[in-house]
Amino acid sequence: MHDPFKRARAKTQRKLRRAGVAAITDIWGTILGSSTPKKRKVKIRKKTANKVVTPSSRSGKAASSGAKVKANARIPVPATSRSQTRVPQGASFKNGSHETAFGTRSYKLYVPAAAKTAPAPLPLIVMLHGCGQSSTDFARGTGMNALAEEFGFLVLYPAQARDAHNHRCWNWYKRGDQKRGAGEPALLADMTRQIIADWRVDPARVYVAGLSAGAAAALILATEYPDIFAAVGVHSGLAAGAARDSAAVPRAMQSGDPGQRHDIQMPTIIFHGDRDKVINPRNGRFIAIRALEAYDHLDRAEKTGRIAGGREFTRTVHRVGTGRPYIEQWVVHGSGHAWSGGHDAGGYTDPTGPDASREMVRFFLRHRTTKKRRSEAAL
Repeated sequence: MHDPFKRARAKTQRKLRRAGVAAITDIWGTILGSSTPKKRKVKIRKKTANKVVTPSSRSGKAASSGAKVKANARIPVPATSRSQTRVPQGASFKNGSHETAFGTRSYKLYVPAAAKTAPAPLPLIVMLHGCGQSSTDFARGTGMNALAEEFGFLVLYPAQARDAHNHRCWNWYKRGDQKRGAGEPALLADMTRQIIADWRVDPARVYVAGLSAGAAAALILATEYPDIFAAVGVHSGLAAGAARDSAAVPRAMQSGDPGQRHDIQMPTIIFHGDRDKVINPRNGRFIAIRALEAYDHLDRAEKTGRIAGGREFTRTVHRVGTGRPYIEQWVVHGSGHAWSGGHDAGGYTDPTGPDASREMVRFFLRHRTTKKRRSEAAL
């Protein structure tokens, strides 16, 4: 049957594809436009709860499936936003470079003072920055080095090369950078293995987290290399496979995309601001849905709270009974495209939100890879 609109539709689709590619630059321009989110006036309620509840506090009752707990909890201003950014005596924060068949990337490695006298190998957290950021800026904004001193772990900050992307974004949307044994995932996995080999790192306690493009790359890295990473933190990111080429990026970022199903049981903690204008908050929900698909059944509990003088949040936890959480999702109300509870010494932070860095560390340290997983999947 003759279709009189076939030619018109084809022409329109070509225009949309061209516009989509151009829109990527506009979106990244938005990301790079301002490193400091606009400060919003926060209304403080006159009536406050007498009991102070911390985000990691437990309920005495087992969480039932679909349980919802409302608590006008007020918690202290995040410690990360007030942390010291200097390197203390005995610690080190040095530059390095790693070369592989998939390319070369520089990095910064933070080694806490405790590493010299620790009786056992320490955990490692790999941190992937967002577009337009550097390793140093990301370290300042997340305050992860201060937490490394407090809890005792190393922090690896890989840096995206300018010749790999004009805005130093990780290439999470390219097919060649979405699979094990290829592209940036292979490069970052090899870099992580090298740090584990060169330093006194516990191979069972290695984790990865990221912001924005770094968050999307971190999720790909964790699900493709579950033999290395025991858990992943995704802040303002997208599901694995949300885009497969540059033309699909604007739709995934602006409207959200569920990505692809994966069968790897990967403990995942998610943070996303519900006023994010760069990456649609729906993407955070899609990440949680995909992470849950790999588990047979987890009990669900939801709690609301508020940072003292700061933002409200909703925290949804999926676990078995009262055990450790496997999937944890934080929605930060009123926050945009910024690291929640971060230090204003770095870019793209929101110091008035819940402390994403501290919560990720708390979540990470409850998980570890098994010898069986490390031996079965290792290349």
